[in-house]
Amino acid sequence: MSSAIKRLKKALRLIQERQSIDQLAQRLDSKRPIESIPVIPVEGPYNRSGQERRLGFVQEQTKKDFEKLSEPISDEMISSFKGNIENFIGMTQVPTGVIGPLHVEGIFASGDYYIPMATTEGALVASYNRGAKACTFSGGVTSIFMTEGVQRSPLFKFSSIAEGGKFAIWIAENLEHFKELTNEASRFAQLENLDIRLQGNEVILTFEYATGDAAGQNMVTICTQHICDYILATTPVKPKYWYIEGNYSGDKKANAVAFARVRGKKVTAEVRVPKDIVAKVLKSTPEKIAAYWRSSTVAVIQSGSIGAQGHIANGLAAMFLATGQDVACVSEASVGLTVMEVDENGNLYASVTVPNLIVGTVGGGTNLASQADCLRLMDCHGPGNARKFAEICAATLLAGELSIAAALSAGHFTRAHQLLGRKK
Repeated sequence: MSSAIKRLKKALRLIQERQSIDQLAQRLDSKRPIESIPVIPVEGPYNRSGQERRLGFVQEQTKKDFEKLSEPISDEMISSFKGNIENFIGMTQVPTGVIGPLHVEGIFASGDYYIPMATTEGALVASYNRGAKACTFSGGVTSIFMTEGVQRSPLFKFSSIAEGGKFAIWIAENLEHFKELTNEASRFAQLENLDIRLQGNEVILTFEYATGDAAGQNMVTICTQHICDYILATTPVKPKYWYIEGNYSGDKKANAVAFARVRGKKVTAEVRVPKDIVAKVLKSTPEKIAAYWRSSTVAVIQSGSIGAQGHIANGLAAMFLATGQDVACVSEASVGLTVMEVDENGNLYASVTVPNLIVGTVGGGTNLASQADCLRLMDCHGPGNARKFAEICAATLLAGELSIAAALSAGHFTRAHQLLGRKK
């Protein structure tokens, strides 16, 4: 019997232990009158009374009290959440730790940095701190911003390839005017490139923008909408229908196109760790770490992963939470490539390249109180700092890669999580 059939039978047994298949089907087919469904009160101001109204509704429906969610918050603070949250009922507390100093030398970042990381995963901050120590003791990380671009990919549907082809030709002739339209829609966005993809009777346009110090997803959507409004009004070949995003841009998903090019900011970072520091700080050897990394890279390729890295998502999620980034962008930003090898002097060379860093230092959640503090901790809050922040992010990720590789190569990984990742 195949393992798939075994799993299916096990799932059916679990269902039947609670109820018969017929009973489940009857429940799923039953429909409640719409007017009887309790609906969360979404209207109301961004203040304490609006919070209490929604929280009271939830408590009444669930017959539960929520002590922490009910803690008083000032009207001033709640009003600052407008544009960041809807249906506000309270705060979710995530503890924030700090690592460092991590010495970084790049085009925009230069100096010792203390990195805020918000997480509930025990051992994570300690691991990244160990990696930062090894990097700084080795002279620091070289972290270089290379390029940037944020895409939006509208899709247009036609009746035939011929219609789609005529449309594509007309689009290609209007790139310079699209750049002017971008300037009308945003003070900060710049249209850098346009890719045209004809597939049967569909055309996907990928507009690529520079978004300044903002992460840019909303910015590129607004600019692309403005361009598409012009396209629909003036194109000699009218589409049957269209979508502002055809699901090609890679927004919030790992994808090979962005890995090969860029989405957000592309940064590469490197460090050379002397063998004595590998021994004293990382508790391993360059040979063991490099051997582990070769084997793990072959294994991750077999798994079908895009890129080859250890746990970039760990560092990104913790930094994104702490600094007000769009945390869901970890799904695309964690696509990266890590290399570890022994150099000609027996020291450890390591690098990490991350082509999809969707980060910003203005807009989004970056101006919320604690998130702004965390950005200021790295001198990265506000305009002029997004590329610097990206270089610091890549350096931090490299520190984390070093630490986890050392732990796995020397057999310390499980013990570290037993000591730091479990409540006593």
